[in-house]
Amino acid sequence: MIMLFKLKGDDVMQEKIKFIFEKIKPFLFVFLFPLLLFYYEAVFNLSTLGGFFSKNAWFMLLGSCVWGSILYLLITILKNPKAIRIITNVFMFLYAVLFLIEYFVFRQFQVYYDVNTVFAGATDALAGFYKDILRMIFCFDGLFKITLFLLPPVLFLIFSKKSVVEFTANAIKRLVSASLGILSVLILLILCFTAVINPVFLSKEYNFQTSVNNFGLLSGLGLDIYNLAFKNEEGFESADVVLPTIAPTQTPSASVQATPKVYGYNKMELNLSGGSGKIKDLNSYVSTLSATKQNDFTGLFKGKNLIFITAEAFTAELVNPDINPTIYRLATKGIQFLDYYQPSSAGTTGGEYQNVFGMLPTAGGKSFKNTADNLNYFTIGSQLDRVGYYGKAYHNNSYTYYDRNKTHVNLGYSDGFMGKGNGMEQYVKSVWPQSDYEMISGTLPTYIDNQPFNIYYMSVSGHSGYTRTGNMMTHRNWDVVKDLPYSDEVKGYFAANYELEKALTHLVSELEKKGIADDTVICISADHFPYGLQGSGKLGEMPALSELYGKEVNDIFTRDHNRLIIWSGCLEKEEPIVVSSPTSSLDVLPTLSNLFGLEFDSRLFVGRDVFSEAPALVFNSGYDWKTDYGTYIDGKFTPKDPSVTLPENYISNMKTIVRNKIKYCSWCLDNDYFRYLFG
Repeated sequence: MIMLFKLKGDDVMQEKIKFIFEKIKPFLFVFLFPLLLFYYEAVFNLSTLGGFFSKNAWFMLLGSCVWGSILYLLITILKNPKAIRIITNVFMFLYAVLFLIEYFVFRQFQVYYDVNTVFAGATDALAGFYKDILRMIFCFDGLFKITLFLLPPVLFLIFSKKSVVEFTANAIKRLVSASLGILSVLILLILCFTAVINPVFLSKEYNFQTSVNNFGLLSGLGLDIYNLAFKNEEGFESADVVLPTIAPTQTPSASVQATPKVYGYNKMELNLSGGSGKIKDLNSYVSTLSATKQNDFTGLFKGKNLIFITAEAFTAELVNPDINPTIYRLATKGIQFLDYYQPSSAGTTGGEYQNVFGMLPTAGGKSFKNTADNLNYFTIGSQLDRVGYYGKAYHNNSYTYYDRNKTHVNLGYSDGFMGKGNGMEQYVKSVWPQSDYEMISGTLPTYIDNQPFNIYYMSVSGHSGYTRTGNMMTHRNWDVVKDLPYSDEVKGYFAANYELEKALTHLVSELEKKGIADDTVICISADHFPYGLQGSGKLGEMPALSELYGKEVNDIFTRDHNRLIIWSGCLEKEEPIVVSSPTSSLDVLPTLSNLFGLEFDSRLFVGRDVFSEAPALVFNSGYDWKTDYGTYIDGKFTPKDPSVTLPENYISNMKTIVRNKIKYCSWCLDNDYFRYLFG
């Protein structure tokens, strides 16, 4: 009797479940894409940032509802259920592939690839680093992520042929889907404009990386396409004058310092009254800026040779007297930069762009490529070429990589550009990565007697990954680092970069033998932090990078801290010159221009001559910034000294200044501004 009652109860429950399922069954397909996309966003966010249960999750859910509804409405334009089912499965696989590609790109390069970078550098990245990417794919974590992303389309392929989902649409279903999308958009707008998230992230401070972190990958890509099609055309904003705070800088000793005099300004006679459209706006903006004065350091290196090196994955921790005595010598016997940053923006090409042009790569991976036809008037190659220097640029990897065969011949170096494939192969062996020592030792004899010379090197020996089987430089120099108190991964990083140490040791030795060390300047800046040690890429979860740094990497400025080297043999005889204020790669070009006594207009640079009276400012493409007063990250300002009173409206003014500078970087590149001024 009891058993019969249970059976009847089970039947009733089953009937209720069946009744409910029959009611919702017609609408399962309506909600399929919103749920699917939210699943992908959740897996992607957890895999890249590690933190999902926050306000970002709501934005991603709402964004998934919007995009899912749009996709449903588009697919159900078709009337044939079989065709709808097939196309649905195709889209599910395409979305899985999209998320997987962006995930592995993030793991390798610590950035999401925006639309510009996808079309500009994705092919090069896949061709150049496919071995690293394959290693990431064919490991437990990689295979696990592939399984997670491919699980929905595989399950759908298996079960969609059964009558679980109705692949039909009618007016009611389409109305429900449209209502879901519209309601989600309205809620998103309300949340954005009620201080839940700063609306400037969507307009004045739009940044692809920030958009993906806040709204998810699909919404980030949608915003990126929108911003490419309808760029913010508003002109520059006005800001009150911010009082400068200058950290003390060591003045040259009497034997180096020029005769005291009243200094003029690093300013040129420019016609800023003409132009139309954005050119007119650029002229108006520049005319509002104040030029900086020349100073005790102006012309300190006038007439000297220059060797500028963008060092692959260089960082401050390589300045170690026990491991890299020559790097240590150059960093401590030259000009010492104690608070230097290389903002990570668009991988190697982005960091190189910052070093060479003194601008942020606002077009992502396309920024450098977009300079191929521009008038690059203020590169150090162009400036020194105008005063009679011999110049040449070198790279020990493929000369066509990132289209360097088109861009680097337009940097102003009189003798062009050489890479592997148009001459460098006679000096470097065909291994990966190629040797910085072989490149520098091989090319040095070709220009050392052609003074004054201006040489540029883009190195590659320090490239990831740092294993003895995957990196020839790590393998070659392993015995040098094998007893260091680090993990094998960090030892591999030191071993790979020891090739640069060998190259610099040879370079300095040859300059001294030639008797021109005092007449030669060596400048070294990184392209980016060692992202090969970032692990998952999540701030706070970078054990190898934290091991190298000796502290947890919890914020972007800790991650991007670095060391700039500006050395000349003549400096070793003097008291150290110390720059302790915040400095970045955007400051290198105006600082070198001043040190070499070149004619330039400081108003046309977004960085500063660090020896001028201009206030220190480090900023990145995510609109984060750092000054002598403190640090602004993700909308929060942390004062350096809480007891110091900030100037009135300081934070809002600094935010405006940073927005203006980033807009200037973008418009200057897009409109070939220097051609208008000097062409």
